[in-house]
Amino acid sequence: MKSDADIREDILSELQWDPQVTDPEVIGVAVQDGAVTLTGRTAAYAGKVAVARAAARVYGVRAVADEVQVRLAGEARDDSDIARAIAHVLDWNTQIPADAVHARVQGGWVLLDGQVEFDFQRHEVERMVRHVRGVVAVTNSIHVMSPVSVERVEAEIEDAFRRAAQVDASQVRVAVSDHTAELYGYVHSLTEAAAAAAAAAAAPGVAKVDNHLVVTP
Repeated sequence: MKSDADIREDILSELQWDPQVTDPEVIGVAVQDGAVTLTGRTAAYAGKVAVARAAARVYGVRAVADEVQVRLAGEARDDSDIARAIAHVLDWNTQIPADAVHARVQGGWVLLDGQVEFDFQRHEVERMVRHVRGVVAVTNSIHVMSPVSVERVEAEIEDAFRRAAQVDASQVRVAVSDHTAELYGYVHSLTEAAAAAAAAAAAPGVAKVDNHLVVTP
């Protein structure tokens, strides 16, 4: 297994490598028993997300605590301007049903609500919003609703695991209840855990994925 010092060095290298991390030199990285704590600041919320994702990609990382703060560069943007920009990006995205999602903005913090059919739509909205200039945080309360039987959802997720090159289907099991997919078992990296979660989230009727997978590098 990699030492904590090796993991830290690899994370620092990954932050330097990732072009979406604009100021890697101001990001602090601490590692203990494979658990990573990120500190520092970014000039945009999208940068904060990029930092956490870069750390999670590194082999040997078992968990990531994201304590990076967003400090906007330049003059703060008015909430009404942010809200109008969000409304425009929602209108232009053909994957999001018209009038299905609503956003409220307070102090640059965006609260999303509404209802969609698939989890990818829920995450697509958040992906778009995090790139709007002036956004400092996002709370995603969008609901996913689709009347599908639990047995069908579990079977489709298991089939997706078997098709996925990144997931060892023999080591992962799923249980679905109340639109939530619970994942149990063992994976070799956070990347594999994320791939399993993404496969489960793509199933019809899944609104949430609780990932209980244990990372054993």
